[in-house]
Amino acid sequence: MMNRASSFLWNLRQFSTFVPTSRTMRLYPLGFSRPRIVFSYNSNLRNLLLSDFGNRVQSSIRYLFQDALIFKSRDDFQTKGVSTETVLTVSRVLCPRRLSFDSKHSLFSDEGLKINFHHEASNEDVLTKETKPTPVNYRKLSRECSSLSDVLDTFSEASTFPSSNYISAMWTIAKRMSDDQKRIERQLMFNHPAFSQLCEQVMREAKIMHCDHLLFSLHAVVKLGIPQNSLLVQTLLRVVQERINECDEKCLSVLSTVLEAMEPCKNVDVLRAGVRILADQQVWKIERVFTLQAVMKCVGKDAPIALKRKLEMKALRELDRFSDLNSQHMFEALAAMNHRSITLLNECSKMVLGNIHGSPFKVLINILQSCRDLRYRNLDLFKGIADYVATTIDIWKLKQVLFLLILLEDLGFRHTDLMDLFMKKVIDDPASLNMKSIISILHVYSSLNHFYKCQTQEFQEAMARSLTGYLHHISSENLLKAVSSFCLMNHFPLALINQLLQKDIINELLTSGDIERNVHKLRILAACLKLDASCPKAVDLALPLLPSTPLSPNAKVADALSSLLGEGYFLRNVQLPHNYHIDFEVRMDINRSQVLPFSHMDAVTSADIQRVAVLCVPRSTYCLDLTHPRGFLAMKMRHLKVMGFHVILVHNWEIERLQMKDVVTFLKTELYSAEAFPTADVNLQSTC
Repeated sequence: MMNRASSFLWNLRQFSTFVPTSRTMRLYPLGFSRPRIVFSYNSNLRNLLLSDFGNRVQSSIRYLFQDALIFKSRDDFQTKGVSTETVLTVSRVLCPRRLSFDSKHSLFSDEGLKINFHHEASNEDVLTKETKPTPVNYRKLSRECSSLSDVLDTFSEASTFPSSNYISAMWTIAKRMSDDQKRIERQLMFNHPAFSQLCEQVMREAKIMHCDHLLFSLHAVVKLGIPQNSLLVQTLLRVVQERINECDEKCLSVLSTVLEAMEPCKNVDVLRAGVRILADQQVWKIERVFTLQAVMKCVGKDAPIALKRKLEMKALRELDRFSDLNSQHMFEALAAMNHRSITLLNECSKMVLGNIHGSPFKVLINILQSCRDLRYRNLDLFKGIADYVATTIDIWKLKQVLFLLILLEDLGFRHTDLMDLFMKKVIDDPASLNMKSIISILHVYSSLNHFYKCQTQEFQEAMARSLTGYLHHISSENLLKAVSSFCLMNHFPLALINQLLQKDIINELLTSGDIERNVHKLRILAACLKLDASCPKAVDLALPLLPSTPLSPNAKVADALSSLLGEGYFLRNVQLPHNYHIDFEVRMDINRSQVLPFSHMDAVTSADIQRVAVLCVPRSTYCLDLTHPRGFLAMKMRHLKVMGFHVILVHNWEIERLQMKDVVTFLKTELYSAEAFPTADVNLQSTC
């Protein structure tokens, strides 16, 4: 009650600043009834007051007059009673375009002083009734106009209040245009003589617009492509800061949507902080799920963890009210504030899978991108999306499917049916792919180590032929990416390799760009040139040494080998030629029935020794189903076998769950052959 009284008295004090000094106004104590004020105004002002403010009557109206207000008292302000009438007259017609504002002379507080205006008919109203402009409605204006310039023409002929309707109409029209047409219309808009006048009027009216008109104006201005550092945008941002406490749920939704689309700057950051405060205060009052998701996107990754959890709890409360669109957008909302809510993501995944048919391709892409950003791995979700695209592959463009495959590869997911279907389409029409697409395809298939029966060779040759046509246009790094992908797939196109091995290209790769990555890929090529029998030539490449990182083999596996074999019967951290490294090496007889100590190696010929490489591998070296090794691991296993090793893969994530006796049993089963150890009954990983 005290706050309302303070606001009321402040309004009256501000109101009194417009009264001539020769007059005095007595302030009455706050009572249950307010003075009745009678306002007499001409037709243009009446049009200003009665113009269209949207689809509802505003509870409080703010008016701003450029000229001084002259108060004429009726009965000289009665000294008794609570009923007082005041007549306000304006000396001349008020034009909305000439409105100005001074924050020190605001007529009303943010809460708004409700005043009933009783219009008294005058001769001036009758005379000007036929000439007053018709209030503009942005929906009607957007239907009648076909371009942004048409709206500006209408504005220049007879502008009406509020100017936000013109801006909103322009954005409504722009949404119906293609990208090329929108670009042309935007340039015509900037060159239109009335555009600067409209911007000036929007800035002048900003502080007297209703809050939702102000925010819709900001939204339209940003979407129309007006530069963010322009005076118009920055002015609107400052005014929104001053009036942010007026935001209801609808305004909060619009403001969150606008800020999420804007680049960081001082005013945007301040408003984003304000939205966080409002969200923290009003989160339990939010009724619409779309508003909640808009707020989640706006608060961003830097929001306090307490606010993120509060928004998460609110979303979980509203799960029963989620629509299909809500469940799809929740992935993007959680990714925007970098908050991985497994429970919420799992529930939304079920909803997405239950209504996946007919989902727009862009929505599926956004879901996968969000899963990647959140490090959320859901095999059922990925399989459902890939199944849907594989079933409807004929309605999608090859580039769309390729983009989906790139995201799935980044997530480590290999969907054999979709990759097989895509491979067939590429073989049938390789000419439809450009150089960038070919390099991306090679990366996806080599990284996931995917092969498709007898068509793999045909696919590789088709890709090599298509890429050979770009030899005179391809950059050195792109050529290296393509050749290293072919190497992972054990395919060696001679034309591409000869081009890459030229001295000037090798020197360029070793002196520019990401040198460390280039050296790593060149080492892959050098190893393949030496070890793979299908490689047509062997060339020695003088490559710089990469900084070595200290490696520590799995301690549990080391202890198990010590318990099983004893010290001196295995080696740790063995460095091999071609920059290969293995965690443990064990040497056995040719039948793998007996372990040989390293101290007696001189007495044994190499023909009688079977070298065993024990590799402790993380999850990342496998596809998401944890059964199919990815490209680099598959190539390393291939090359180790060429060097005479028997390879044993030990899954780190499985070993950590086992007790020591189970680890010993597992290693014993893997080390000894079936003939030498027929009673083994523990097999956690097949021998390669």
